[in-house]
Amino acid sequence: MSIENLNLQHYSETEKTTVASCLASIESSLSEKFKNLKPEERTKYGSVNEQNKLVINKVKDFRASQPVLSSPDIDWIEFQNDVDSREFLQNTIMRLESLADSLKNNKILHDYECYQAALTDYDYSKYKLGTKATGYQVKVNELAQFFKRSNTKKIEEPTIKEIE
Repeated sequence: MSIENLNLQHYSETEKTTVASCLASIESSLSEKFKNLKPEERTKYGSVNEQNKLVINKVKDFRASQPVLSSPDIDWIEFQNDVDSREFLQNTIMRLESLADSLKNNKILHDYECYQAALTDYDYSKYKLGTKATGYQVKVNELAQFFKRSNTKKIEEPTIKEIE
């Protein structure tokens, strides 16, 4: 991969507007059902680990294949609605996480390109300042604050001679 123009894919205003509109639509569609859980609630209700999810799936399978073995004390319509919601949410989360990873990767490339361009511009400004071109002193001073070098020289301690 070359150092410059790692990602030639830029977003048009139409694409940005479309994405923002779609995200707003998703948020609007889902927000009515969102619940904010307190940390203790997340601990309490978040106890359905992978093993427990297997139990849920096995009960669901038994309910589907042998409903006569199912407990009459459970609202099975509600159970199925919960299962359907779980699956919908899990699939949606997986798609959104994949999308978020792709967006982050894309942003990393754009960040890198911007930073490389900024470094090139800073070097150019230092060059122009060195040629006594007007207007570059303030710019170089403003940018230089981001490149402060710390004094990395180690101060040597005087050696202590043993007294004989």
